[in-house]
Amino acid sequence: MKKDLLEKRMQKAHKVSVIIPCYNQGKYLDEALKSVLAQTLKGIEIIIVDDGSTDSETRDQLERARKRGIRVVRTANQGLAAARNNGIREASGEYILPLDADDKIGATYLENAATVLDRSAAVGIVYCLAETFGEVQGPWPIPPYSLEQMLLDNIIFCSAMFRKRDWEQVGGYDSQMKYGWEDYDFWLSLIERGVGVYRIPEVLFFYRVSAGSMVRTKSLEQKVEMFVRVFQKHRRLFEENIDVWLRKILRYPDLERLLMRSGSALTGLERHAAQLERELQHLKQAPEWRLAWRLARFFWKLKRYNPFSKQGG
Repeated sequence: MKKDLLEKRMQKAHKVSVIIPCYNQGKYLDEALKSVLAQTLKGIEIIIVDDGSTDSETRDQLERARKRGIRVVRTANQGLAAARNNGIREASGEYILPLDADDKIGATYLENAATVLDRSAAVGIVYCLAETFGEVQGPWPIPPYSLEQMLLDNIIFCSAMFRKRDWEQVGGYDSQMKYGWEDYDFWLSLIERGVGVYRIPEVLFFYRVSAGSMVRTKSLEQKVEMFVRVFQKHRRLFEENIDVWLRKILRYPDLERLLMRSGSALTGLERHAAQLERELQHLKQAPEWRLAWRLARFFWKLKRYNPFSKQGG
């Protein structure tokens, strides 16, 4: 009897589960599903998480998907991070690939990514080259993976493949990341545990850019709030690698050009450089709980400063 139950469970298990959160994105959903159904890897589990959708078009598309045998998990609206967690929790796959309802993947993505994970236990995050489509079309110029680049900005998009057991060990996505960056936080959680990262050298992910894209619609204050939360959760990782941030500052791309310019602006530049140096000293001496805010404030000042404007002289 126990043997029969075990065999049934094994038959139901899948190598890869694709988790598609969907909140009022019905007009894009079919395109995303077609890209998954066209995969060269067979036996894929697809779970759509209806995160409390309210519009009729989305509800109709979800019902069509359900009638085609695709599993649809319905919940109240809880946000993207919680929707991913809800879907992964229900997944039987050894490997997980989140896919937003308005994006697409290339036909060999799942097969290639799963092969990498099969061959290397040291690798736990697999992604690829990417392109944008929609309002902005063309290659997505994401730099090759390195810890240095990752600490400066999230260079792994949301649709990377990982092991479900790793998701369980780090506690999943942080549902408190209401304004985005939940994937950045999640990748850092895995990387902190020693998980290796591999990028497939082929364009297999397609990211839709629209007026309503999450990153484009968030305010500066919301972005700062999310970065501060990321920093606080991964404070030790950032503090141990603070030299990465300092090297970035010292390589300020306009500095050499500005120094070669003549005129009164140079005085303003020198004055501002002294101010930045004082800020750096504060960063080095600041108590841990204030370091995140000081970092955010410092880089905001650095980014907005223009010594050739009227305010900079």
